[in-house]
Amino acid sequence: MVDFFPFYTIGRFPNTACTGINDLTGTCVLAGECKDAGGIATGTCTTLTVQAVCCVYQATCGDTASYNNTYFVNPGYPGSWSGGSSCSLTISPASSDICQVRLDFLDLTLASPSGDGVCNRDAMTISGGSSSVPALCGTNGGQHVYVNFDGSQSISINIAASSSFTLGRKWHIKVTQIDCNSALIAPSGCLQYYWGSSGVIRSFNYGSAANSALNTVGVDGTRQIANLNYGICIAAAADQCSITYSTLSSDSYSFTVTGDVGAVDPSLLGTSALQDQACTTDYVVIPSPTQNNAPLMSDRFCGLGLAATTITDGNEQMDIGNRGFSLSYSQNECPVII
Repeated sequence: MVDFFPFYTIGRFPNTACTGINDLTGTCVLAGECKDAGGIATGTCTTLTVQAVCCVYQATCGDTASYNNTYFVNPGYPGSWSGGSSCSLTISPASSDICQVRLDFLDLTLASPSGDGVCNRDAMTISGGSSSVPALCGTNGGQHVYVNFDGSQSISINIAASSSFTLGRKWHIKVTQIDCNSALIAPSGCLQYYWGSSGVIRSFNYGSAANSALNTVGVDGTRQIANLNYGICIAAAADQCSITYSTLSSDSYSFTVTGDVGAVDPSLLGTSALQDQACTTDYVVIPSPTQNNAPLMSDRFCGLGLAATTITDGNEQMDIGNRGFSLSYSQNECPVII
């Protein structure tokens, strides 16, 4: 009897990223390597030495992701999952040179938080890394987080789901492993990291429609998730010296952090802002802020209008109908020195 051990060394070539089906990111590997790893070959890669395939890796409940650009999906995706249990993915670093993982929520729809902003029906938690990641629920497609590996210890994504949500629970999460020396690695303290010179940053579960979850008194609760404390960072673009944050003109709810939205004339939303150290429950922080070229005495902002980068969230009691924030940002060119 002869044992068979796959041995893929027909000319070494870089396992570069490639674009597979549905614009999913794959990795250029040999066809046999892709098959043995449970990947899906979605086209060919041109290399100088061998014919390779663009291999897309997909994982679901109970799997371990040790390949870069793995996609974590719910059972039956793109269909929904009924829940009633939990689903976990273990992420192992592909090599000793990997320091961080970026999770892109291409699709993440779970049960909404309670009227007090608590993820008490569904919750996605991330553990094992050295980063602090809050529990998330609700609708978070288009969001992302960065998590630092703690040495060689694995990172775990766990989605605990009740059986009381029938609107279509599903997820499709891209797992990107980042080399320790990569220019793409997020700085310390940044749960989210944006690269564009302009764009939009949003709080988790932000939406222009009210939360579908009902609180104990039978009225729409907040979309804002309670007890969040995390940093959003934006990479400084070349020749840019400052950044301006503003609410969205198309969305009057784009900064509703504290207060009772339902008790305010909708025409006044966006104008009822507080900027003071008296913001002690839910607030956002813009370090060293200025308005109209004048420095402000406090870096805290709360109420029903304004902007932010770092969020500190307490609880949602009496903060009825809050959506969180959706802010545009734009980096500004350095002034010309004559």
